[in-house]
Amino acid sequence: MKNIKYKLFVLIAVIAVTGTLLGVLFCGDGDHEKTTDDEATSVDESDDGRTEVASVYTVKKEESPKPEVGTAKMLADAKFAADIDKMLKNVSGFPSAGKTVLGGRRGKPSGAFNSGAGSGGIGDGLAGLLGGRALAVRSSKAKVGVASRSIEISRDESSPRKSKTRVSERYASGDDDDDGPAYRRGRKGGKYNGRKSGLLTAGEWNDLDHWGFWADLIDDENYSGKTEYWEFYPENLVVVKVVDGNNVGIANVPVDLFNSNSLEFAAKTDNAGYAYCWINLYGDSNRKVRAKDFSLKVDGDWVKNSIRLTTRQDKKLNVNVVVDDGIRHPKAKADVAFIVDATGSMSDEIKFLKSDLSYIIDHASSESKVALRTAALFYRDEGDAYLTRANDFTWDASDTQEFVSRQDADGGGDYAEAVHSALEAALEDLSWNESARSRIAFLILDAPAHHNSNVIESLQRSIRLYAMEGIKLIPVAASGIDKDTEFMLRFFDLATGGTYVFLTDDSGIGNSHIKASVGDHKVESLTDLMVRLIKKYVK
Repeated sequence: MKNIKYKLFVLIAVIAVTGTLLGVLFCGDGDHEKTTDDEATSVDESDDGRTEVASVYTVKKEESPKPEVGTAKMLADAKFAADIDKMLKNVSGFPSAGKTVLGGRRGKPSGAFNSGAGSGGIGDGLAGLLGGRALAVRSSKAKVGVASRSIEISRDESSPRKSKTRVSERYASGDDDDDGPAYRRGRKGGKYNGRKSGLLTAGEWNDLDHWGFWADLIDDENYSGKTEYWEFYPENLVVVKVVDGNNVGIANVPVDLFNSNSLEFAAKTDNAGYAYCWINLYGDSNRKVRAKDFSLKVDGDWVKNSIRLTTRQDKKLNVNVVVDDGIRHPKAKADVAFIVDATGSMSDEIKFLKSDLSYIIDHASSESKVALRTAALFYRDEGDAYLTRANDFTWDASDTQEFVSRQDADGGGDYAEAVHSALEAALEDLSWNESARSRIAFLILDAPAHHNSNVIESLQRSIRLYAMEGIKLIPVAASGIDKDTEFMLRFFDLATGGTYVFLTDDSGIGNSHIKASVGDHKVESLTDLMVRLIKKYVK
């Protein structure tokens, strides 16, 4: 009996050893599941000849409980390195494009900047984002002695808007409940579905999509003084893209950029997952910028690895990709506001809004499948019948349309207007939805802000707050603006991740329009252009 037990034990041992050997032969040594903390670089030659470089970080997986929801982390499997290039080529809002050429029309390169074109064809396209970086983040429990977001960039109570001469009106309307009724498509029986769009024509130029063009533009002797004139220096930044585990951009995620222990800039991701954090936006442009001095916080968690900067020496944006599969995507809701100069010279543009606003909202909502709230704010200048006049956000676009229909153009007098008061009032008097997927403000004007230290400080505070709250400013430059005004508006949209829109002379309506200092662009009807931009930034 003892001999039988011994033979049985030997047989079991032989079977166990044989299984182990077979596992090694067919499955390897098991190291294929391990990852390292090293940086990997993926290079992809795209169809249009561009070389995309993606710096990828991986981290070693630990046998530990699942991290709490909201903790940002990167994908730890090798598949991420293979898929990163595919993801970057499919980024929403930043399509691939060919080389951007300074000066002349397409196919006519020259040594000078293109000052714009009235009826040019489709340009070389958007520059696209070349390069990306996947980053891990440290635990949210990391101890760093910094002030809170709101304290670091709190509003100065000495704002010039506190002037006793200010008169403000606010019209409350709509349902401010975040879970209010969905936007009512067809609320007027499809009245606008077959409507012919307006006749005003416009072009669009996105300096973030053409970063090399912008960097060269502000170095040009004709325009280099514009940064000092407005005390805006949009020259160095950190571009962040936050994606989920499926490489889909996540909107409305807070992103904070720190310089040592001080908050340098705060932003929120847009509907494509991008956030733009500016370095030294209001300071001396000669200050030396070093990547090692900066760190990122995404959704309250520290980014673990070093970050990549984009400077004016770069010809493309360098993207820091942060993967976070613990953040929930926000609901498909968006706020769209219209901030309008209502002084005497704006009669043509206000007539446009009166006739086409409902068409714009109807088509943007139905084609994007996103519930839209709308608001409008009109402004003039000190000494006029009113300074600002607002109609708050509402689900019923007909309410916004009715408010707009009661406005007219009057007042003004001098060239500059109360732009700074309008930007402040849009932050204070409009009930922006902080949980929305997107927040957009069209700034329609034909004159600059007053040029004095108090106004410039007010503009700087407001723009910082627009960026922090994730509100994209989309300026629409009407007839009458000069180059100083053009660059003021482009500083606004750059700082908030927006884009620049400018009316052209193609329609033959109104006074002549200054030619924008941009590259090759497409001319569209202003109505269709605004519909397209709303869809682009809310979908």
